[in-house]
Amino acid sequence: MTPHRWRKASYCQEGDACVHISPTPTTIHITDRPHPPHPVLTTTPAAFTALLHALKAGQLTPR
Repeated sequence: MTPHRWRKASYCQEGDACVHISPTPTTIHITDRPHPPHPVLTTTPAAFTALLHALKAGQLTPR
């Protein structure tokens, strides 16, 4: 298995409050910290793009 190449989100705060992504042609891996062990959410590029559009449009509200 190829190790992930994590990129820090552009809207990161200082410290540990960050989202990191590791894109591949067929998947997007998302985590809150780039160093193992850590939970990783894996999704498709289409689903990740839809999430970003919904966030930017303000369509998602916190519970």
